[in-house]
Amino acid sequence: MTPKPQTAFIVGASRGLGLALATEYLKRGWRVIATVRGSARTKLHDLEASAGDRLKIEHLDIDVPAEVAALRQRLKNQLLDVLFVNAGVAIDPDKSMTELDTDAFTRMMVTNALSPMRIIEAFDSLVAPDGVIVAMSSELGSVGDNTDGGWEGYRASKAALNTLMRSYAARQGTSPRTLLLIAPGWVRTDMGGAGAPLDVSDSIPRVVDVVTAQTGRSGLQYLDYRGETVPW
Repeated sequence: MTPKPQTAFIVGASRGLGLALATEYLKRGWRVIATVRGSARTKLHDLEASAGDRLKIEHLDIDVPAEVAALRQRLKNQLLDVLFVNAGVAIDPDKSMTELDTDAFTRMMVTNALSPMRIIEAFDSLVAPDGVIVAMSSELGSVGDNTDGGWEGYRASKAALNTLMRSYAARQGTSPRTLLLIAPGWVRTDMGGAGAPLDVSDSIPRVVDVVTAQTGRSGLQYLDYRGETVPW
């Protein structure tokens, strides 16, 4: 009897790192539930022909609580092996905090920190007891490694995500689930820019390798795409 494929739920998969995550898990034989924002066709939809019923696309704006609640209801009978929250934005990264618009800063804090944690809180009960919950962080979220500044608003939002994830982990007590904050490296995407040193293919397969290698290890870790610990 062929074993049932494992299921990865990837939040924010229309392009860039999220699309690469969905592609990589499908390549590895997994079943993937992936979200896109809005109703426009994306590159994720192009995977449907080859993936068949192993790919389910859902529409979700993570900043809209009613959409989160509706998707949670639609997926209420799903068992998830991996919950990977990837959604995020970077706005005016070259501006200092004295230059950054308040609305832009607020949007980054909500989309990069508050909304991912609300997703995790909403869907964690669907994750298998030996499953993995992952939030896509960044090396820029490290306070300890911040020696050159830059990307100030984005850094703050990812540092906030890291702190909220630590608080969440503390509330889980002795839960056997694996909790991860992953820094994928500086990757050539719309957000990372053309000058980034890593291609998506250099990062995401290794990210999935790290998630796989850490499965079964309880507690929270902050790791990069090579599996190395990132300073908090």
